Amino acid sequence: MAADMTGPGTSSAGPLSSLTQRARGAHVSGRRSPLDGIYLSQLIPTLLILVISVANMWVCSLSLENASFTSHLAGIAIGLVAAAAVWRYDYRALSNMTTALFVLACVLMALPRVPGLGLEGGLGGLGWVRIGPLSFQPSEPGKIVTIFLMASACAQYNGKIDSFRDYAKLCGTLLVPLLLILSLDLGTGLVVFFLGAAIIICSGAPRAWVLGTIALIVGAAAFVVIESSIEGIPHILQEYQLKRLTVFMNPTANASDDGYNLLQSMIAVGSGGFLGKGFGNATQALSGFLPEAETDFIFATFAEQFGFVGSVVLLGLYAWMIFSTILLALRMESTFSKLVLVGCVAMWTFQVLESVGMCIGIMPITGIPLPFMTYGSSSMVIQLVAVGVVQSVWRHRQKAA
Repeated sequence: MAADMTGPGTSSAGPLSSLTQRARGAHVSGRRSPLDGIYLSQLIPTLLILVISVANMWVCSLSLENASFTSHLAGIAIGLVAAAAVWRYDYRALSNMTTALFVLACVLMALPRVPGLGLEGGLGGLGWVRIGPLSFQPSEPGKIVTIFLMASACAQYNGKIDSFRDYAKLCGTLLVPLLLILSLDLGTGLVVFFLGAAIIICSGAPRAWVLGTIALIVGAAAFVVIESSIEGIPHILQEYQLKRLTVFMNPTANASDDGYNLLQSMIAVGSGGFLGKGFGNATQALSGFLPEAETDFIFATFAEQFGFVGSVVLLGLYAWMIFSTILLALRMESTFSKLVLVGCVAMWTFQVLESVGMCIGIMPITGIPLPFMTYGSSSMVIQLVAVGVVQSVWRHRQKAA
């Protein structure tokens, strides 16, 4: 009887046996589901933030002349295409290209200084370049290049930096592109510093060296602010940069100028209350009271419409996206892969904290964009490229060592 049940003429176990054989064949051949190459835990919150961004920018475009809904959608489309290309690319090819990445980072940071290419921003500072009909901020791709630069430079120590000379060399590697961009764009310079410092710290640098470096940086920053406040001598910081850094401490002292933007932002956030005024009802932000409502103060525009609850939901999505990336970093065995993810996490974390913080008056006004929300194609494309980097790490995780 047993022989009859397993013989070629039986049909009762045939379908199940066939499915089992196909599954085993797929396993042996190494075929995987298309979703196996996508890190959904990080992608889902990112896409939800993009949906919120599209809705929010549509509202802005109805009232603000400088907010083009079409341009915003174009930035997202280009960014998604770029992210898909990066997802397919094996990022590990960059692990031994420290010198090339260093040169590229320096070129990108210094590009606005090239005669005929550099464009002045709204406050007179350089930061943009124009090549034919295309204008963009080269410091934005410079962020991604710096992540790979520092990850490549630090990965060679395999999680432990024993020599102070090596530590100083890594700090110097970061310092050159950092100084190049700080002289042009203070906000981007802070982002580059934060992500680079995070990578160095996570590379196994001794705590004493790190604390000593932090103390040195704090002292240097205090000197720069004090020096730039003294009249009659050349200043390191431009006047508008100094005001942006200090106005948050007492916005009412200069309510008709730099403090005005901050006060209006705080009013917009506060007027949203617990549940907000409703979708499209950002009367404070979109009625001309709040300058830069679609860029620097995009969070205030959102908070006025959706209130405390909506803001918590948005920040929760950022937390989901960031912590899922951290969890992926903890799973990786490759030092280079871990440090690349650390750089992405540091970039997103700092930008979210700074952008939201400056809208509610607890952080200096630096003009740092809120990832995926702020109007501007340069920032949008690069933030989505960073998502592609995380997805590439996930896609190639089985081969990473």
